[in-house]
Amino acid sequence: MIIPAIDLIDGKVVRLYQGDYAQKTEYTYDPIDVVKKYANGGAKWLHIVDLTGAKDVEKRQLELIKSMVDTGLMRFQAGGGIRRKKDVEQLLEAGVERVVIGSLAVKQPELVKNWIDTYGPNAIVLALDININANGDKMIATHGWQEDSGVKLEDLLADFAQVGVRHVLCTDISKDGTLKGSNVELYSELVKAFPNIHWQASGGIGQLTDISDLKPAKVSGVILGRALLEGKFTIEEAIACWQDA
Repeated sequence: MIIPAIDLIDGKVVRLYQGDYAQKTEYTYDPIDVVKKYANGGAKWLHIVDLTGAKDVEKRQLELIKSMVDTGLMRFQAGGGIRRKKDVEQLLEAGVERVVIGSLAVKQPELVKNWIDTYGPNAIVLALDININANGDKMIATHGWQEDSGVKLEDLLADFAQVGVRHVLCTDISKDGTLKGSNVELYSELVKAFPNIHWQASGGIGQLTDISDLKPAKVSGVILGRALLEGKFTIEEAIACWQDA
């Protein structure tokens, strides 16, 4: 499945380069118009990153997110600085179907496992951003990619298997925002190692061949951000490429 992504700061559509707020590109699109455009193009899900909420949980853009959900045109997963049970519940109450949780899954795994138990495995997506070191270890990064958690991806997933984690969005940091292709080998390996997880590949898609290249990896979803916003191809072309590949 092709899943377009939209990053939001203070109501505006933006993209960060490799998670760096100092390297921000701002687009002149209205978020509701983006929802309509992607839905009309055939997308069924939208991935929302609330970057304002990620910096300050009290400034989460709940009204905007709810207005996007209320279009009824798509299904939504959303995240950005989820730290409390209240944050999860606010998004679910706004109509978001899946809450995306990043660093907290590493820092407070027992808390996040409890949420999976409470709300069900279909309500939570773990967003795990990794750096692959010289030894080939997949190390999870936290704090907006600024810190190495010291936790290996495989170890965390083995822990979360206890509560039946179902959705994982994995980003190879070295690929994100580069438009230079995805890490197909990584996702192929992860799908084989953890076949019960619905994997979402994120980072690096810059042309249609990057989408078709991912097909053999058998990921469940492909996150598309910058390439769509900058017109490298259309959502219709991306969906057709994924279905035909």
